[in-house]
Parts: sequence; C-alpha cells; structure tokens
Amino acid sequence: MIETARTTRAAGIEVRGVSMRYGNAEAGATLALKDVSLSIAPGSFFVLVGPSGCGKSSLLMMMTGLLQPTSGQILCGGQAMDKPYPDRAGVVFQEANLYPWLTAQKNVEFPLMLKGIPQEERSRRAIEALDLVGLAGFAQRHPHELSGGMKQRVSIARGLVQQPAVLLMDEPFAALDEQTRLTMGDELLRIWERTGQTIVFVTHSLTEAVYLADEIAVMSARPGQLMEIVAVDLPRPRSLEMMGTPEYAGLRNRIWQLIRNPAGPGHEH
Repeated sequence: MIETARTTRAAGIEVRGVSMRYGNAEAGATLALKDVSLSIAPGSFFVLVGPSGCGKSSLLMMMTGLLQPTSGQILCGGQAMDKPYPDRAGVVFQEANLYPWLTAQKNVEFPLMLKGIPQEERSRRAIEALDLVGLAGFAQRHPHELSGGMKQRVSIARGLVQQPAVLLMDEPFAALDEQTRLTMGDELLRIWERTGQTIVFVTHSLTEAVYLADEIAVMSARPGQLMEIVAVDLPRPRSLEMMGTPEYAGLRNRIWQLIRNPAGPGHEH
C-alpha cells in the first residue's frame, strides 16, 4: 500500500562539492556546474531555479544517479548515488513519456513489472497511485484519451508507485497551460502532504517556485553555482490568494534580483 499522512520514509540529500564538465579539452569542454554544495532536509519541498543553461537539470539527473558528476559526491539517505536506485529516488520528467499502446494503469505498473513484482501487487499499487493523483476513474484509458494534465498525473503516479524516499521532478508542468499548471501545483502539494516524501523540483517559474517550496536554491548562470538558498516562510497550506500578498511578491522579487545580477558568482569563464 502507498503510505500516506506523512508516514512514508523520506530521505535527505547531500550535494558535496559537485562539478560537472561536458566534453573534453580537445573538443572544447563546457563547465556546466562548479563546486555546488547543498543540503536538503528529509520530507521537505526543495526547488531549484536559475537561468537557462545553469545546470539545474544536470544537478537533478545526478541526484537520480542517471548522471555522474565530474567531481564531488551526491548522497541520498546517506548513501552514494553512484547509479540509479529507484527505491531511493524516483523521477518525473517534463514530458510524460507514456507508452501509447498501454493504458494509464499499465503505464504506472511498468517499472514494477521491470522489477519482477507479481501482477496482483502491481495492479493494486498502480490503482492506489492513480487514486492518489486523482485518476481513479481513468485507469483503463490510453494516453490519447487523456489531457496534458492527466498525462502528467499518470507520470507522477508512475514515479510514486515505486515508493521512493525522494521524488525528483524536472519542470513537470512546463508544457501545461497556466490554469492547468496552477491546478497541478495544488495537486502536487496535496500529494506531498499525504506521502511525506522529499520532493526536489526544477522550474523556470519563480511564481511556481515560491508557491511550492520550503526552500529555493538560486543558481547562477553557467557555470552553475549556488548563489543563495532562500527560505519560503509563507504558511501552509498554500493558497492562490497568497500570490497577491506583499510577502509573496517580496520573495519572488528577491529571487529575480539574484538571478539577473550580472555580478553573480556564475559569471566566470
């Protein structure tokens, strides 16, 4: 059963002196990230923001274990992410990437099938995950029968079904219209409150970042470096009405000023 009500095991993440270089000296290597260190508390909602090309997605992929840093180390729950560990870290991408020939339920079951989990348990866990994301009545629909928001819900359910200690999300709502994006943000907060998982979320939207986060890591332009971690002290549960408050605007503007500051530490070559 998918555990809820903040009973799911959550894990913290430690990023220790991580740098990432693509290519080689002969071909003209690109330094994407430079000496990034940060600590993410278990059960927190942590957001990464910064200009395009600052290495946010690369850092997230290193947290999954799908990508290894050139130097430094990333730990999840105190253990090195030297390869993917689905029980430690699940990932949701910008595109839902569903298999069009499979139903929503079978798409969610897919990673469990790869692990050899019996059909009965796969079905039960997939249905529970779909229920958690509000799609209990759509289990037998195929992707072409679902809206963009519904497809992303299926993708989130697929990340949740493995019951990872950390859920890593790379701009999962970027392709959605604004109304759907706001709705999905509220849904994600509801899921987070129920599961207690640690969530690490990459976004270009400062409005979205402030709405969702406990803490926001602000990255500089390439090579990406950590400029500041901004604590979001807005009360929970969050509401859309908060977006019109001076406190909300102040946090958003503070982050914007950090990103647009040309004297930031990322402007090195």
